Parts: sequence; structure tokens; C-alpha cells
Amino acid sequence: MNSGEAPATYRFQAALLGSLLCVFAWSAIEPRDRFTWFLEVAPAVVGVGIVVALHRRFPFTPLAHACIWVHAVILLVGGHYTYAEVPLFDWIRDALGLARNHFDRVGHFAQGFCPAILARETLLRTSPLRPGKWLFTLVSAACLSISAIYEFIEWWVSLATGSKGDSFLGTQGDIWDTQWDMFLALCGAIVSQWLLARVHDRQVERLVAPRTPQSHGERNASTSS
Repeated sequence: MNSGEAPATYRFQAALLGSLLCVFAWSAIEPRDRFTWFLEVAPAVVGVGIVVALHRRFPFTPLAHACIWVHAVILLVGGHYTYAEVPLFDWIRDALGLARNHFDRVGHFAQGFCPAILARETLLRTSPLRPGKWLFTLVSAACLSISAIYEFIEWWVSLATGSKGDSFLGTQGDIWDTQWDMFLALCGAIVSQWLLARVHDRQVERLVAPRTPQSHGERNASTSS
């Protein structure tokens, strides 16, 4: 990243963080169920906290930051209303004659779509992997694994808390809800890589370029001058 890009990047990150704090404040005010709110919002708080803490040692690309913001907002909205009762999706359900509120489907698609970029970036920058089939497969598998772990957490919370965990579980009477959640997360990871891989590759290249050693020709040129 060159010096001209840095101020714009910092402003972009500050805008994302500032707006996210505003959404968090709104989400925390009289949520539909405080226990469910805590469970739904905790991953966003922990995830954003880790990204902020690692910002100087491992800064992410603008695309990755945007994905974090989108996913966090979805979690905050879902936490405020519960995933089964988001008003806009209640309206969509009634207008289209659907059987359920589909905000949770959007949330689980995002659970694959957004982390895919983070997983992809981490692998590109910390492993020998380069863009290609292996990277695509491993990122998709990582996102599916994250989704499966989340489903285990939902199950354990439901077992531990009984009816208090029903809103967190959010099956809305669908016996295949867990399978749908994992399938949509996998679809999200695949679509994210198809749509964003080229843009992401360019941003990663710009971000890590100053950290790469000078080539032999560049060293000779600087020495001769």
C-alpha cells in the first residue's frame, strides 16, 4: 500500500468502525430477548475485537474489512429482533406467502460469504497457497467447518438452557434447519470466491507489496545510484 492510499484506507476503516458502533448501540437498546441478543452478538464483538487488536501486526484488506462490517451488522440486527422476527423479512414472508422468516437464511449465507474472504486472505498471506483450486477448496471447507461448529454451539446452548435457547436455535419448525444452515454457508463461501477473488487478489497484492524483499535488479539499481 502506498502512502497516498493509506489515509483513505484509514478513513474507510474508521467509517466502518464508527458506523458499526452506532449499530451496536441501537442493537443493545431493548432487544426482543436479552439472552438471545447476548448469544447472537457475542461472535461479532469477539471477531471485531480480534481484528482491531491485530490491526497493526496483521492489517486486512479493505474488502475483508467490508465483509466483517456486513457480517457484524447482520449479527447485530438478528440479535436485536431475533432471527425469526426481523420485521422486514416478516413483511417479505407475508407479501410472498412464505412459510417462514428467511432472515436466518440470509445470515447463514453470510456466515460463509464473509468469512470466506478472511480465510482466503489469511491463507494467501501465511501459507504457500496461491489462487487456484486448492485455495478455493480449503476456504470452502473452512467455512463449512465454521458453520458446523456454530450448529454444535446452538445445540449445546439449547441443551443447557432449555426453552431459553429456543430463539437462539431459531429452527421455526423446520426439521432440516441445521442442514439448510450449513448448506447455505457453503454456498455463500463458493459465491464469495467466484465473485470477489480477482478484486481480493489485487488488494492483497497491494497490501503485502511493501513487505516483500526487493528483487536483485532493484537492489543493483539502488546500489548503483
